Amino acid sequence: MKKITGILFVVGAVVVNIPYALLISNFNYPDILREPAGVVLTKFAEGGSGLIYTWLFFALAGLPLLFATIMLGRLWRNTSNALVSLATTFGVIALVAQLIGLLRWVFVVPILAKNYVASGATEAMQTASTVAFQTVNQFGGVLLGEYVGQLFSIISMFLFSILIYKKKLLKSWVAWLGFLASAVYLLAQTELFHTVIPTFPVVDMAGLVGSILWIVWLICIGVLLIVEKNEAPSDV
Repeated sequence: MKKITGILFVVGAVVVNIPYALLISNFNYPDILREPAGVVLTKFAEGGSGLIYTWLFFALAGLPLLFATIMLGRLWRNTSNALVSLATTFGVIALVAQLIGLLRWVFVVPILAKNYVASGATEAMQTASTVAFQTVNQFGGVLLGEYVGQLFSIISMFLFSILIYKKKLLKSWVAWLGFLASAVYLLAQTELFHTVIPTFPVVDMAGLVGSILWIVWLICIGVLLIVEKNEAPSDV
């Protein structure tokens, strides 16, 4: 179970970057989200079914991490049951929230994009489509996928790092990497508040650097679970 958990962490952390790279190349993601809604919907419609499949791939690519988080909680449940349960719960909620948030691009945005670029679309229809897109994007993307998803991932990472450090479950530097990643990634939340409070200060690059550190942390945990032979110590 230990090695399988590690493999799932590594596979999930690596695979999730494949559709992300495709979206950067084919959809100018995430920069396109700063464009007017009409531009986003037009670009999305141009992407056709291939773009929808890419978003589906992106959403489902996180499933290995979901299963790995659950399995890690079971693997370490005897070390500090309350802390493990809390870390696992936050991690699962975070990944499910991100999954639901990403699936808006599969089941909701395509309809809005189709209506916006339809040959007989009136100005009123286009306006309605852009307003609906802004609402769905703010709720499914900013609130659910990014705020809840990222914040709960940060909390889960921080709690697991405390567990690793206190119980010496893995190398101590993994815990410190988790603490650093949590702090940097938390600064990315400023950009989310900036979407509703334009004067709110934004910490540039915090989201990119924080997400990279999170991915590296996941891979490190996965690799160590695979290669280390010692079992998690029991709580005494």
